[in-house]
Amino acid sequence: MRQRYANLVRIRTLDPELDWLDIYQTMLRLEFPWDMKLGLNLAFNRSFSIPSIAAVHTASGELTERTQKRIDDTGLLMYEMVLNGFDQPRGRDALRQVNRIHRPYDIPNEEYLFVLGCLVIIPTRWLQRYGWRQPCCHERRATFLFYRELGQRMGITDIPGSYEEFETWFDAYDAVHLTPNDDAAAIERATRSLLLGRIPRPLAPLGDGLVSAMYDDRLRRATRVAAPAWPVRAGLHLALKVRARLQCWLGAPQRTPLFSDGIKTRTYPGGYEINKLGPQTDEASEPPRS
Repeated sequence: MRQRYANLVRIRTLDPELDWLDIYQTMLRLEFPWDMKLGLNLAFNRSFSIPSIAAVHTASGELTERTQKRIDDTGLLMYEMVLNGFDQPRGRDALRQVNRIHRPYDIPNEEYLFVLGCLVIIPTRWLQRYGWRQPCCHERRATFLFYRELGQRMGITDIPGSYEEFETWFDAYDAVHLTPNDDAAAIERATRSLLLGRIPRPLAPLGDGLVSAMYDDRLRRATRVAAPAWPVRAGLHLALKVRARLQCWLGAPQRTPLFSDGIKTRTYPGGYEINKLGPQTDEASEPPRS
């Protein structure tokens, strides 16, 4: 058990105000790799479901017609920034590409804040509920500081001052703006395969119900997804709790960091160039929305 908590012991010796990137990298690559990847998938899923954001994505066709490429491009840009930070060449190039992709669109600051909040809050809440251990205060603070840095470098303003303040703002915004809309439903149908791919093979026949059970009621309403039968919801909850307990008591620390052999995707089996991720030049130069 002492080995199981070795990373947590090390994290508690660090200063999240200075070492937030190291802490966040450890969370993703060593402590919670499966849960963090799933949590980030759920975060992007939610961020795409606000009516105004969903409308932009369905109009461009990026998520409904080029789904796998869009998913892979988003993941690659995010993971390049996590793996390399914002000041190393690859992380800097990824951030530059993110800003280039968003530049043509007149996106309100609050919508940027909501997407940032999804990335901070949704994975953390997943860990709090289903992680093999609870994220500690250093990890919550480091998560917030990583995305605050990302937000500031994207020109986002009025970012709340702490994880707790951001959580309060996020819940209030989510309650008002995450409403039923056809664009979000279309995106959910197109992107569902991403979460289906995370279902263990023996449970594949129950895949659609299990994916729906990962959503909360508000997200299901926004994306017009029917609530699965209660045995499916209860079964998923129980299975994830049992998994967490087994990981805690029987699991061993992950010794090989996630992505140590590179980031593999379906779209780019032979590798990729960061400055070519995202929409092509003609797509990226669409006129801004009003």
